[in-house]
Amino acid sequence: MHVLVLGAGVTGLTTAYCLARDGHTVTVVDREGGPGLGASYANGGQLSYSYVAPLASPGALLDLPFWLLDRTSPLRFRPQLDPHQWRWCLQFLMACTSTQSRRTTERLLTLALYSRALMEEFVAQTGVEFVHSRTGKLVVYSTEKGFRGGVAQMRFQERLGCEQRAVDAAVCLEIEPALLHIRDRLVGGIFTPSEQAGDCHRFCAGLESLLRTETYGVTFAYGRTASRFVCDRQRVLALETDQGVVEADAYVLALGAGSRTLARTAGLGLPIYPLKGYSLSVAVRDPAATPRVSVTDHARKIVYARLGDRLRVAGMADVVGYGRELDQDRLALLIREAKSAFPEASDYRRVEPWCGLRPATPTSKPMLGHTPMSNLLLNVGHGALGFTLAMGSARVIGDLVAGRRPAIPLAGFTVTEAQPAAGARLAVAS
Repeated sequence: MHVLVLGAGVTGLTTAYCLARDGHTVTVVDREGGPGLGASYANGGQLSYSYVAPLASPGALLDLPFWLLDRTSPLRFRPQLDPHQWRWCLQFLMACTSTQSRRTTERLLTLALYSRALMEEFVAQTGVEFVHSRTGKLVVYSTEKGFRGGVAQMRFQERLGCEQRAVDAAVCLEIEPALLHIRDRLVGGIFTPSEQAGDCHRFCAGLESLLRTETYGVTFAYGRTASRFVCDRQRVLALETDQGVVEADAYVLALGAGSRTLARTAGLGLPIYPLKGYSLSVAVRDPAATPRVSVTDHARKIVYARLGDRLRVAGMADVVGYGRELDQDRLALLIREAKSAFPEASDYRRVEPWCGLRPATPTSKPMLGHTPMSNLLLNVGHGALGFTLAMGSARVIGDLVAGRRPAIPLAGFTVTEAQPAAGARLAVAS
């Protein structure tokens, strides 16, 4: 079968890998000039398989008024003349319940732990190099309230297969001595030894090189912008691009934040909106002063990942539209926080700034699998968890195309109702 994968980010490339391994003829289409140049390029670098709790939660609902009033808050909202933005925000607020948050956490953890096993298998079998480390992750807390919430979440996740432990401030420093400069505000932390990190763009580049080999024979059509699906009743006949029409037997939509616009041409309205995130990468000056484990500052919602001789600092979730321009204030905030937390790690005079549009659903659950169009499948809406969930999501798509039953239940990820694009709405199982 000839399968057209739309998107050469981490979700699209892993999908192409699973399909090609099954013997399908695969073509990958992307408007960029190479692999992993969108939201995958300079993300946080953390493979956080045990930290997948949704952004929509009762805690987020309580924090929201303070976040919206603080220009330095981790979440920022800029109203647009876009009904979809307001609809997405309303759906997000409706998802901020304890029941919804726990149900979503359970489902995302199932997918994440499955994805971790597949990533381990992939690394062992292929040897693709992406500065992969298995040094664990430490989430540090600055308030007793935040720490209590982290411990409660840890207890909930224990029965779901997560191996984590709560530690006090002194043990945080034993686990990661580079935290010395913020020791005065440390209350405690949650440490997960099994967590990993890696350079997502290097992963994409390595995987693309593998897919080009004779073993997989994947074709890449870069520099092509998809404009619309050509459909007949409940089937996609072709994809129109700015460089002509491409036909295939099946189509997988994995275009990240751009998926919603293209899906509308097939009569589907996807509840996806971009959460703009920022990162900076700096050269490590003093390895001893640079975190060895991945660190997440819970209060500031900033993550730190050591990627070989580089330190990646990432954070923010701005609901501000589809613009890709760099916000200098947000980048300056990241630099200030990095200097405060790890002042000797780098001189911070030369930074590589980046921002990306993370395709998020209101509930944080990606949309996977079949649509009402019989030969169109979705692999979209992973938000900040694209790298973490990529392998598991891709295997689900591969299984469905091959007619196999996926190894994990798809309840909560599948499309249950589609309405005409004019309605701009598509419901997903709760």
